[in-house]
Amino acid sequence: MIHMTETLAVQTVEGFLTPEETAEVTGLLDEHLAVTGWVPARPSEGTPPPRSVQDLLDGAVRRALPVLRRAFPSAVSVDPWLYHDLGPGDRIRPHVHGVGDPAARPQRIARVAFDLQEAEAGGEFHLDTCSADALWSEATAPAGGAYAPGARFVHAITARTGPVRLADVPHTRWTCSPPPGVLVVYGTQLVHGVLPVVEGRVRKLITNLLA
Repeated sequence: MIHMTETLAVQTVEGFLTPEETAEVTGLLDEHLAVTGWVPARPSEGTPPPRSVQDLLDGAVRRALPVLRRAFPSAVSVDPWLYHDLGPGDRIRPHVHGVGDPAARPQRIARVAFDLQEAEAGGEFHLDTCSADALWSEATAPAGGAYAPGARFVHAITARTGPVRLADVPHTRWTCSPPPGVLVVYGTQLVHGVLPVVEGRVRKLITNLLA
């Protein structure tokens, strides 16, 4: 049974990939981009990395599951990964995914981001915490479902959709710049985004943690 706190937790895994594995992933992605010529149409757009990268990352997730289960005890696996590439001026506006259909299985409980390269300036990842009721729907988890009875669910909110503008909601912002090789896992009911890249490039791979 999934507890609501799993969708609001944060966990990092230092050394998720070894320096050698990180270099291998970087090389494989560079080759893939050279062949495909992929360029994101917008900062939030991702592209599937090659199978070799997917397999390497999935193996690292299996190694990291004992650590991840400290904060996300229901975690069992991840979705396929997507590669994201942000350059100067790019940003990911604050948004919150929510859980989707709380009766579905497998259930997305968190987002997983592996930082391959951080920007020289800007491009920090952030979480926005707040106590506002406006983020939360009236729905609660029934008995016998995937979630503990009474669990609450936020609305899915983007820069363009949702019942409230996140910029208008009082919040506290937490920023970080994880060095290459670190995995950041954050509950799917947390507001998050990426600040504008000022100089350099942000390269990351993102997926969902499933229960």
